[in-house]
Amino acid sequence: MPMPYLFSVVAIMSLLLGTARAKTPDDPSIGLRPIEFTEYDLENGLHVILHENHEAPVIASYVLYHVGSKNEQADRTGFAHFFEHLMFEGSENIPRGGIDKLVSSAGGNLNASTSFDQTDYYINLPSNQLKLALWIESERMMHGKVEKTGVETQREVVKEERRRNYDNRPYGTLFENLAAMVFKGTPYAWTPIGSLEYIDQASIEEFREFYKKNYVPNNATLSIAGDFKTDELKKLIADYFGPIPKGDPILRPEFSLPPQTTPETRTVEKENTPLPATLHAWHAARKADPDRYPLDLLTNIMAVGNSSRLYRRLVDQEQVALGVAAFPYLLEEGGVVGVLATGNQGVAIEKLDRLIEEEIEKVRKEGVTEEEFQKALNQQSSDAASSYGTMGSRARELAAFHVFFGDAHLINTDLARYLAVKREDLQRVANKYFAPDGLNTLHYPVAAKAEQPEPAAADNPTK
Repeated sequence: MPMPYLFSVVAIMSLLLGTARAKTPDDPSIGLRPIEFTEYDLENGLHVILHENHEAPVIASYVLYHVGSKNEQADRTGFAHFFEHLMFEGSENIPRGGIDKLVSSAGGNLNASTSFDQTDYYINLPSNQLKLALWIESERMMHGKVEKTGVETQREVVKEERRRNYDNRPYGTLFENLAAMVFKGTPYAWTPIGSLEYIDQASIEEFREFYKKNYVPNNATLSIAGDFKTDELKKLIADYFGPIPKGDPILRPEFSLPPQTTPETRTVEKENTPLPATLHAWHAARKADPDRYPLDLLTNIMAVGNSSRLYRRLVDQEQVALGVAAFPYLLEEGGVVGVLATGNQGVAIEKLDRLIEEEIEKVRKEGVTEEEFQKALNQQSSDAASSYGTMGSRARELAAFHVFFGDAHLINTDLARYLAVKREDLQRVANKYFAPDGLNTLHYPVAAKAEQPEPAAADNPTK
């Protein structure tokens, strides 16, 4: 079968999981300079991070709202993602469709994303257009327009996005089904795309209340990187964002996930499944847990690249799989680590399962080799050297480290934490998280073809 089927799985996983956390430059041995920045709070609670850099005449504006799908009610899922769209509709002072036009006509670009824990908006512009970015983001925060035309327009946009990227695509519901298994009974049990049913049912007043509650300065971080003078920018930020009223205290949802003691398997049958696929997943650490470093290295060794263990076993040696992938997806309050394999045509899913289980058990019993370990560390260092070439990536990671780790300075020390991992730590986390009793397995079998009736035998004419 053609390779695009595997690529579609990986693309869907990326879409559902959100942007991967970038590696960070901090190791003098690879010649990386620390990223210097200033951070402070406005009186209304808005946290500000400024990275002044004059290497190019550009600026990157990034606003992270600490609201994602976990902040929704179980009978109103999809609200955070809906607002990712709705806040491009305009404001009291920007006409509908005006935000895109203002930025593109100024020579810039913009986008947004939603995940379980956050919604973010970013704008990249020439540095002489800095005020435009500040005005747009302050307008979205203070004067966002939640009115009938915009709401009804975005209802249809979101519904079409769900149908196109999830319901009608092979493996499109993969992570949605996995989240329902792994995070059952928690606010992570549904994915950011949400439910068409609930988006249809929601009233405009419910949307207005969600905006008023969550899109406030005390629930936001403004991070700007690029060609500006910090003292001058501080004054502009005070002018644009200082008058915005502070919102009510933010109530975070409770999160409790008991240990899993029994393995679970689910089968998802869809008519458009082209190849057999299996996903093995386990509960994992929270995003800020120190175990994230050895888990990241371990999944790299297991399934990243053609020399990884699972690729060599399933693709090269056994020739039963088109491709494999592994991921640690660590969230603010919990996490999941998983292995995905897409089988070749005619291969039984049970065979894929057995081979994955054998490789997982091997790493639990024997750990990884010194060669594998050093290769994974080298890959981390290489990633760190290339991860911060844009002002956008710097602004984004400064905000994320502040919000989810409580320390933006981790942008300069994160790699050192990878390099401090010991080889035996990988075996330790393998045994801690890859326990057989905690396994969740999701099967996507190839749809059975409808049986065709035998053609009726033709009567022989009598001669």
